[in-house]
Amino acid sequence: MSGLNFKQWQQRATELVLPNQAFINGEFCPSISGETFTRVNPATGQDLVDIASCDINDVNVAVKAARVSFESGIWSSKTPQERKTIMLKWSALIKDNLQEIALLETLDTGKPIAETMRVDVSACADSIAWYAEAVDKIYDQVAPNGENALVTISREPVGVVGVVVPWNYPLIIASWKLGPAIAAGNSVVIKPAEQSTMGMLKIAELGYQAGLPAGVLNVVTGLGQTAGKAIGLHNDIDAVAFTGSTEVGKLFLKYSAESNMKLIGLECGGKSPHIVTKNCKDLDQAAMYVAYGIWYNQGETCNAGSRLIVDKEIKAELLEKVIEWSHKLQPGDPLDPNTTMGALIGQQHMEMVLGYVDTGVSEGANILIGGHAARQESGGFFVPPTILDNVTNDMVVAQEEIFGPVLVVIDCDGLDDAISIANDSQYGLAAAVWTDKLNEGHKAAKRLRAGTVWVNCFDLTSINAPFGGYKQSGMGRDKSLHAFDKYTELKTTWIDLS
Repeated sequence: MSGLNFKQWQQRATELVLPNQAFINGEFCPSISGETFTRVNPATGQDLVDIASCDINDVNVAVKAARVSFESGIWSSKTPQERKTIMLKWSALIKDNLQEIALLETLDTGKPIAETMRVDVSACADSIAWYAEAVDKIYDQVAPNGENALVTISREPVGVVGVVVPWNYPLIIASWKLGPAIAAGNSVVIKPAEQSTMGMLKIAELGYQAGLPAGVLNVVTGLGQTAGKAIGLHNDIDAVAFTGSTEVGKLFLKYSAESNMKLIGLECGGKSPHIVTKNCKDLDQAAMYVAYGIWYNQGETCNAGSRLIVDKEIKAELLEKVIEWSHKLQPGDPLDPNTTMGALIGQQHMEMVLGYVDTGVSEGANILIGGHAARQESGGFFVPPTILDNVTNDMVVAQEEIFGPVLVVIDCDGLDDAISIANDSQYGLAAAVWTDKLNEGHKAAKRLRAGTVWVNCFDLTSINAPFGGYKQSGMGRDKSLHAFDKYTELKTTWIDLS
């Protein structure tokens, strides 16, 4: 897609200027304390850059800038068409700087450069453009109350929005929140994960260049326990949108209760069941989706199909085909355009993933493939596609989110058994079922307790379809017009005409 080869990407990486300061009120700035944290390249284990470590004092400055910009009306009072024009220019600038942003994202996260080019940066730009186009097509309502009253129902921006996003899809997930929040007229303070800050800093700079007024989009770089917590507890932030672990999502609910009862939108963990029934005739297609459903993005995906629930009658044949796919998805250098699987985000995370493999074995599972560190000579943090077989749904590896390239295989005896196993989870983010029987597909989709259910596919997505989960996978929805619910208040205006 880029036309650059491995050596050219390596050369560009050495020449790239790495952003390392917070972006507040339209300009880059160091942390007030002068503190920094060091970002490590997941593919090499080498230090990349020291980044400003913001704390509550920096968050206070950013929130004040956001509040001033919001109350002034410099953005919130613009017409939808005016906001649309600026946001479309912002999207275009992101695409104009595609290679630079993709390279920043690859260096930060260990994702393959082919994927950050093809998917991550492009999807970010497209999401911002989609919400720009949507904002002048959302109509208010009139409630039916007879001839003597005019009762209007209108949406207004909530005010100052805090956004906290994870490191696995930093730009995509940020755009799912920035798009509707900013299009609706809010001002935003965003904290990217400390493992993935550089791309977001460039995105914010381009937003300012496109015409977002100073203070409308502020980026505080820092740690979750300092900057993230400060956002959650801040009394002048009106809403927080968070994506990350269920554990931290619960903290944001607590922060809201302890502060100003700010609105909270959460997209949290998942342990998505991928059901393949004996009535699935195209096992080749199913195997491909099973493989990509767990091993794409190194398995660092909240809705990854991490539990393969497969009918005993077809299990052996399906696993043989899935293992064939694993040979095509082996880890390599993320700067090589031919690499299909990159590095895990860091050493601690790699050790946690491998620790889960050990736990699974101790519980009685056996390793079919993988289960070890790879490419150790690189200094980076790589784990190849891994399959744990003979897993039962009560095992730790079947209940807890591993967030790595580890597929656990659970036998089932018919669709009813599969659905029972699938729903036996604290999570409810996504699920999938493979069957050639139309009635089975419809019935399974209704019975599976998940925010998204795929039938005869996996992880197909579009910005116009809502995304979010049941149970402890969160509350509220990203993407689609439904996302505006998290960033707007409904106002009823009652005019007596009698």
